[in-house]
Amino acid sequence: MKTTRRWRQYAAASLALALATTIAACGSSDETTVTADGKTELRYLSQPSVVTTPELAADLGYFTKVALKSVGETSSGPTSIQAAATGDADFGAAFNGAIVKLASAGSPIKAVVDSYGADSQTFNGFYVLDGSPIRKARDLIGKKVGINTLGAHSEFVIREWLSREGLSKDEIASVQLLVVPPINAESALRQGQIDVGAFSGIFRDRALAKGGLRVLFTDAVFGDFSYGTVVVRNDFIAKHPAEVKDFTQGTARAIRWLQVTPRDQVVARFKKILSSRGRGEDPALADYWKSSSIPTPGGVIKAAEFQLWIDWLVRNGELKSGQLKPADLYTNEYNPFDNGTYPPTSGPDGKPAKAAS
Repeated sequence: MKTTRRWRQYAAASLALALATTIAACGSSDETTVTADGKTELRYLSQPSVVTTPELAADLGYFTKVALKSVGETSSGPTSIQAAATGDADFGAAFNGAIVKLASAGSPIKAVVDSYGADSQTFNGFYVLDGSPIRKARDLIGKKVGINTLGAHSEFVIREWLSREGLSKDEIASVQLLVVPPINAESALRQGQIDVGAFSGIFRDRALAKGGLRVLFTDAVFGDFSYGTVVVRNDFIAKHPAEVKDFTQGTARAIRWLQVTPRDQVVARFKKILSSRGRGEDPALADYWKSSSIPTPGGVIKAAEFQLWIDWLVRNGELKSGQLKPADLYTNEYNPFDNGTYPPTSGPDGKPAKAAS
């Protein structure tokens, strides 16, 4: 019952957000700022100790018409895209299932490029203690699972896995999903406050290095797959098509740079960025980077990346059949890799991007 109430609260919040978005869109003015060198500033929420692909693109010199301006921090994808939808930011990035839910409530957003995925090196895993009796999906009935936020990647993935493993809707609803910040997930698991913890990146590597954990399943259940995208408001696209095109092509080229550049060079670049932006972040965290995790060159979006979660929401009665289709949610119009003919690692002047110093 608690889980059902949480989903209803999330849906209600999404609807309220959509209404607020519509009101704001009708009465707001274009508040973009132009920098001294003539670039349009794009506002966004940054992620602590993370170098996102738009930030990498800016550092590589891949933008010619836009510049980035962080207006806050968040580790929550839904918060990031809500900020974009309400006009508090100009772009955001989140799990595609969360984007589908927000769009279904009427929020006028469009995905323009992939932001993250899963592969053999970079993935989200669900872990238990070595001595845990939990070994299969049915063992999770009535148990507590710690995830970073509700209504996003981990929640959708675990519910999809439980469904594929044969659990009924009521059995799935009995699995308690608790919000646990990633930095606290390991201690919560080891202290018995949760039965399963969702780990990725540095938090997974650190936890596994200490030992005593066993993987239950990972989001590789879907194979190499892009799970999230970068979104922009429809009205912003209409007002600034050249800027959105520049932002998308630069971000796509940064993704491709990650896909083709040796790991040591990527890590060095990330350390330089983390050290230079003055947020008190530890550059050593970049050592945990393993791969771009995005399977398509330049982050070209595939319809299946949205169709999977549309189908999921339809099955769960949260979306009407035919209410949304993938083409309503994304466009590859601005991604130069959609035809596979764009140079992957050169700067705007045609010269190779500068190496990290």
